[in-house]
Amino acid sequence: MTRRHAKARPGRGAHVRVKTAKGRKLSSTLWLQRQLNDPYVEAATREGYRSRAAYKLAELDERFKFLKKGIKVIDLGAAPGGWTQVIATAIGSKNRSTGGRVVAIDTQPMDPIEGAELLTLDFLDDGAPETIMASLGGPADAVLSDMAPRMTGHAKTDHLRIMALAEAAFAFATEVLAPGGVFVAKVLQGGTEKDLLTEMKTCFATVRHAKPPASRSDSSEIYVVAIGFRGAG
Repeated sequence: MTRRHAKARPGRGAHVRVKTAKGRKLSSTLWLQRQLNDPYVEAATREGYRSRAAYKLAELDERFKFLKKGIKVIDLGAAPGGWTQVIATAIGSKNRSTGGRVVAIDTQPMDPIEGAELLTLDFLDDGAPETIMASLGGPADAVLSDMAPRMTGHAKTDHLRIMALAEAAFAFATEVLAPGGVFVAKVLQGGTEKDLLTEMKTCFATVRHAKPPASRSDSSEIYVVAIGFRGAG
């Protein structure tokens, strides 16, 4: 984790066990126990990030170095805003005279974030690319997506849903990215992500996949990182 993203790496404290309360499902109890014992949740609370997901983006950027001072970034499906907070710090958008710009998009309203413009909007709406680029002040240097659908617990269904979101985000990115731009999106391992990678390689100079340390080990999520946009294939 670089200093610009966080003060320190998360550490582990004493393990907390949660008793099953009346009316609470076992799955809910296990989720609560995992949250209470998650060092990234603790670190996010301590350092003022809105979600533990902030560390996933910080770790991806530490590896691939795509968040640079002064660039223009679109954060898709941004709520509650953890990624947006990391972006604003990294690109210097809190200083509008010299820094970059970040526009955060979500269908749900979000509390204000210093250095970011928040739009309550569906990026799939007709005219959304034009509206977003107008707010950004031109094409984007990076389009980032940590979007995920509501999970059903059925692996195949969840995989298809998240891949549909990733593919929609990719199509959107090809409309709004400037030459040389970057696209990052969450996908699930399961086979069909290879088709998306193949398509992305026709549009970007470099395409990689990565699983940041903050991504839970029992999760099949990975991220695709595409760098050097060459135009739609």
